Amino acid sequence: MFSSLARAFGRGAPVEHKSLTLIDPATLALFGVQPVASGMTVTAASAMHVPAVRRAVSLIAESVACLPFKIYAQETREAAKDHPAFALVHDHANDWTSAEAFREQLTADALLIGSGFAQVARNAEGKPVFLLRMDPGAVSVEHDDLGEPSYRVRLKDGGDQVLPFHDVLHIQPLHGVSPITLAREAIGLALAAEQHLSGFYKNGGRPSGVIHHPGKLDAEAAKKIAGSWFASHGGERSGSTALLDEGMTFSEVATKLADAEFSEVRREQVREIARAFGVPPASLFEMSRATWSNYEQAQREFLTGTLRPWIARWQAAYARCLLTPEERASLYVEGNPDDMLSVDHAARATAFSQYRSMGVLTANEVRASMNRPALPGGDDLQNPFTSTGAPQTEPAPTEPAQDNDE
Repeated sequence: MFSSLARAFGRGAPVEHKSLTLIDPATLALFGVQPVASGMTVTAASAMHVPAVRRAVSLIAESVACLPFKIYAQETREAAKDHPAFALVHDHANDWTSAEAFREQLTADALLIGSGFAQVARNAEGKPVFLLRMDPGAVSVEHDDLGEPSYRVRLKDGGDQVLPFHDVLHIQPLHGVSPITLAREAIGLALAAEQHLSGFYKNGGRPSGVIHHPGKLDAEAAKKIAGSWFASHGGERSGSTALLDEGMTFSEVATKLADAEFSEVRREQVREIARAFGVPPASLFEMSRATWSNYEQAQREFLTGTLRPWIARWQAAYARCLLTPEERASLYVEGNPDDMLSVDHAARATAFSQYRSMGVLTANEVRASMNRPALPGGDDLQNPFTSTGAPQTEPAPTEPAQDNDE
């Protein structure tokens, strides 16, 4: 096993033989298991059981997926629909996966595991024909002396295959480390708090206190009294009137302060997870500090601070794998985030109005962005909100001059 791991993480590197137990942290890290101080085990699967993590991952991945990506010509700024890769970035990555679902899958892989990989399949002419997602656990990255990457893929038949960098679309977060790994302590604390709170409420169906008996009870008598109490005051009978005999008394135990403040602890963990993913807390539905004005600002921060870096990563990855070095001089890939404003009709209408008044868009271009057909005469860039002169009127008829016979 260690020989395979050494080959995966550094071809030609010497193998160090070391004895590790199954519960050793170094062994767990090899398999993607991250034990934390709270005693919980944080993996990509367990982290997704935290609602804040799931919301952060889905928010980023689905937002990137919904954006339209196109290939444009540098000179004309028009979509290069005749390029063979245009359909891969805009329509379908392959026959069974849309371009949106493909970006969602790879972005989620990068957020949860640290890397998203896809193989670029080419025809005999070297042109890309489809993109195929690869399991991140089956791919390892190797670098030569100059830093050029290559990708070793473990095949199902037990062998492996090395792919050059231009045949693998690689998406990764900052420094190639998943936020799940960097924020494992915060996620582990959220899991521990959830587990503790579940147990707290599970046992909270009985009155929180101590039963005092004046006499000395053996184990069997104490067990019967405890069972009778749970049967009378547990579950749906919680809060019912208690009847004590044999001189027994009940002393209520006050709820601990830590238990009473669990709501604030859980809110703080949501904010910590939001920081780890670079998402505004309000976007994770943590609205305790949200107002109307700062919520709008948070949405703008999500677009500029969170989403734009992921858009840039996808643009660069698409261009590196789908465009040749010669084509990059005349073509480029761009993801347009303007569709995120489509739900804000007032902001969108204001933007279109300003573009029309500046002569940037024609009426038909505005209609096309709204999926409406073109209109005759709608290709004029003239500002419709101003007039260039007074309306023309026909001159009044003049009467012919009369001769004076004097």
